[in-house]
Amino acid sequence: MVSVGTVVWLSSELMFFAGLFAMYFTLRSTSGQMWADETAKLNFPFALINTIVLVASSFTCQMGVFAAERLQPRRSGGPLSFTRWGMNEWFTLTFVMGAFFVAGQATEYAMLVSEHVSLSSNAYGSAFYITTGFHGLHVIGGLVAFLLIMGRSFAAKKFGHFEATSAIVTSYYWHFVDVVWIGLFLVIYVLK
Repeated sequence: MVSVGTVVWLSSELMFFAGLFAMYFTLRSTSGQMWADETAKLNFPFALINTIVLVASSFTCQMGVFAAERLQPRRSGGPLSFTRWGMNEWFTLTFVMGAFFVAGQATEYAMLVSEHVSLSSNAYGSAFYITTGFHGLHVIGGLVAFLLIMGRSFAAKKFGHFEATSAIVTSYYWHFVDVVWIGLFLVIYVLK
């Protein structure tokens, strides 16, 4: 039931982001030259590295799901025995990568503000910060979810299917957030 509810909720989130994409394309279609001038200020290599880290976090998240499905919350070998890591180790790595992404976004915001691109500077600034900002808030929500899932695994007397299902549902959300970012990255940084 939790999985079905999460999929339905993610469908509503998909509509929310579809609205943000529609806003972005509408503003872009009415402000051609300004869009070209403002997108020239984007740091593509920086954003690409940040994107690679976020996409890679989907793989580490999925490794955590595989461990949860084996009902293995913690590692059964040494800290560098990646094949024997449990859900918590993989989710911790995913959390670190997600936090790196958020810090990268904050750094990019600071760089753009120094280039006089702000939320209120023009239509491009509004579209850029609203779309990427809402995505960033969703990433932060995912980071909180990882903390809750890991905390729940430590609090549980026995790691069972209930805890594993929670981990799987959290991965649905994380994969969704990553796919949305791939779309945003392509629209904002590649299709300038």
